[in-house]
Amino acid sequence: MSDATMPPAIREFFEATNDGDSERFVAAFGPDAYLNDWGREFHGPDGAASWNRTDNIGKQAHFEVRDVRAVRGDDLDGEYVVTVTVTGNGYNGPGEFTFDLVDGLIARFVIA
Repeated sequence: MSDATMPPAIREFFEATNDGDSERFVAAFGPDAYLNDWGREFHGPDGAASWNRTDNIGKQAHFEVRDVRAVRGDDLDGEYVVTVTVTGNGYNGPGEFTFDLVDGLIARFVIA
């Protein structure tokens, strides 16, 4: 599946989504997190919660991880690109997500 081990915060992002657990999902983000979904920007845990309601668990999204690539760093402070297949009541199809981790939490999440 991958050339990198999936860091805990990223694993939690996907598992919480697939389990429909919004509290766990938001807890994976750091206090100053930045989320960008094709140019739509969200900030902090409140922004992650808002995006989650409108585009993620709120749309019954389900992710199947296809690949994890470490770009730099490690499980606590690193950049990862994750290739997924998305299903649910919103977007369905392939996607590529970029995650930046700081202190073991998601500091930046970009869908482009």
